[in-house]
Amino acid sequence: MRLILNSFIVLGLLTAPVFAESVDLELVFAADGSGSIDNDELRLQRKGWADALTSPEVLTGIKDGPAGAIAVAYMEWGGPSSQVLIVDWHVIRDEPSARIFANKLMNTPRGATGYNSISNAIDFSVRLVEQNSHEGMRKVIDVSGDGPNMGGRSIESARADALAKGFTINALAIRRPGSGRPGGPGGMPLEDYYAQNVIGGPGSFVEIAAETQPFALAARRKLLTEIAGTGGMTRHAAR
Repeated sequence: MRLILNSFIVLGLLTAPVFAESVDLELVFAADGSGSIDNDELRLQRKGWADALTSPEVLTGIKDGPAGAIAVAYMEWGGPSSQVLIVDWHVIRDEPSARIFANKLMNTPRGATGYNSISNAIDFSVRLVEQNSHEGMRKVIDVSGDGPNMGGRSIESARADALAKGFTINALAIRRPGSGRPGGPGGMPLEDYYAQNVIGGPGSFVEIAAETQPFALAARRKLLTEIAGTGGMTRHAAR
């Protein structure tokens, strides 16, 4: 009888539901790792996000949330078949946990190749959130890049599917003076292209990193806005 009872206890433990950890925000950094981004620019992006995440202002913003924690993951995208998870999900609630994430981000080799499938990066980011063990009050995909969507399925379809699942998509347009690359089709400013074709959902917005302000400032401002859950505008990082 005792053996049977113990068997039921073990079976119950094995079949018990796994409860998701509650956080204020589930955030995927979807960063441009395509062929237009050289190693120095890739490091600039990673260091910008790492510094933003470990800054006193951002850590205070995280602690002020109802759960006092956010879950973050970092991926880099290139062509349609190249989406690479750089740092898997981490819960950030204080400086030590933020430092762990930042250190992994700065020390993981790059892996994405090819050119500009923002649409497939959005799809990949959606799956990352759907398959994690966290339960956020908000779900945000943070796209940063220096060019438009160029491959994969249509950006309109990827965005529409993500929005239908309750995601917000924000964007950071990286202006690169002297690069000779256009922003959007027909020379459209990249921030306008992102505003029209990439972002969407409650409070979605575009931040801009340009020669007047470093990427790190734009990243910190953007992250503070996402943690606070406010937005709804296109703005220049210098303002």
